[in-house]
Amino acid sequence: MTVTNDVRLEQGLRAAMGNLVAGLNVVTTSAGAAPHGTTVSGVMSLSMDPPMVLVSLGVRSRLLARLELGTRIGVNVLAADQDQVALRFSGSAADRFADIPWFEDHGAPRIVDAHAWVAADVESLVPGGDHVIVLGRVVDAVASPGAPLSYHQRTFGTHHPF
Repeated sequence: MTVTNDVRLEQGLRAAMGNLVAGLNVVTTSAGAAPHGTTVSGVMSLSMDPPMVLVSLGVRSRLLARLELGTRIGVNVLAADQDQVALRFSGSAADRFADIPWFEDHGAPRIVDAHAWVAADVESLVPGGDHVIVLGRVVDAVASPGAPLSYHQRTFGTHHPF
């Protein structure tokens, strides 16, 4: 494959994946007595027996650097009005939790008013290209009413049933 084809493939893949509607989540952990988190769209239910979730983190993720087998993580499924939370945790702020209401729940930071919450223990870290797939065994899960925050073609939105 030539460089031109590589660029075309990358551009095509970015455009195609931009057409997927993704939920926005902040994945968190506590390390060194401090909370850590990052915005992630790659989250999904993996298994009900045993209860597991899958989280995709970039290999250069500061959060990934704090994870090892057995580490407790939190998956904060963001609510429709939490676009500023998504932006904060996707940026380079030194203290991403500044001015974001949160509390410790099952050993991981839980963002107040998130649409849903899942606490899980890292069971496996699987390389996947420029990402690592984090497989987590769920220890707690809570859903809230309302609408989730979504991301499509580089814009925020939400789901409206029809």
